[in-house]
Amino acid sequence: MLEQAVAYKPQDGYPLWITAKRYWLPAFEANTSDDALTLILLHSTSFHKETWEPTVQRLFQLVTNAADTGGGGLPVKIREAWVIDCPNHGVSAKLNEVALREPEFFDNFTCEKYARAVHHFLSAGPERGARVDFRSRNLFGIGHSLGSVAMTILQHLSPPIKFSAIILVEPMLSPAGPEWLYGLRSRLVKYAYERRDVWASREHALESLKKGKRTEIWHPKVLELFVEFALRSHPGSDHEFTPYNGVTLACTREQEAAMYRDVEGPTKPVTDLNEACTRMPVHIVFGDVNDFLPREVHEAVVDPSSGRRFASITRIPKVGHLVPQQAPEQLAEVIFRCLTTSSMRSKL
Repeated sequence: MLEQAVAYKPQDGYPLWITAKRYWLPAFEANTSDDALTLILLHSTSFHKETWEPTVQRLFQLVTNAADTGGGGLPVKIREAWVIDCPNHGVSAKLNEVALREPEFFDNFTCEKYARAVHHFLSAGPERGARVDFRSRNLFGIGHSLGSVAMTILQHLSPPIKFSAIILVEPMLSPAGPEWLYGLRSRLVKYAYERRDVWASREHALESLKKGKRTEIWHPKVLELFVEFALRSHPGSDHEFTPYNGVTLACTREQEAAMYRDVEGPTKPVTDLNEACTRMPVHIVFGDVNDFLPREVHEAVVDPSSGRRFASITRIPKVGHLVPQQAPEQLAEVIFRCLTTSSMRSKL
């Protein structure tokens, strides 16, 4: 799998760096027709764009295997996949370190601000940023948790960017109201402030996380990518005399807690979801273990009486909220089925 990193500097009144990464296979380079899919993937709070890499890699394998064997159905044509950092996460967090201290963003980064960053990146046009005219592409959106909410909000931002379909993985949405998430919000804020955020080195961090209660169940490659991209050099390393050369979280504990405090994030975008369901296929993927979102919240999202109609609803067994981290290969298989369904529908 090939990759290309892109850093879109602040411009046109937008004050933050936006970092993204493009993934593709050499075999995909011939897929330039209008129906070839460009995937846009958004991550969850406290993670980073590269957390999607194992899922994307397995998805690409499934696509090429289907093409090689005939697949038993219409082939899925993928042009490339783009993963985009939330600006206070991953590589972006270091680039935006100073700007994130400004009142506009400090203790005030929301799901909508992630969506607006993605909108700014996708709107840059063929001469800037990714140097891709995304508006001319057949876009297929995939988001997890925070990324699902941002993907949902993105559908109504102006000027519009058209998606042919979206997949929402464990969306942090509560149609029944914010009170269903009060307990979860409190636990997440507490965890953000109390989680370990300094290690002597990346090697020490990896060994520690392999033994962590929450992290030992992650896919090994996801864990390695977390250590590489969700951690950064400690600010103490900038000192000329007696520097501290450890590592710390790229998304600070304060920034993480701020995102969990986003009051409107889980509720206001439900309106956007309602509208999206009327004009495109919307797929929902849940982990079957309710370790974060209560089952009642899941059920409210897909409640038939709401009027929302989904192209598919999938529950992945023995997996919790962190689906891309715990089961990237299973998730890739679900995504592949969704892409195949959409591809078949577009050919009819």
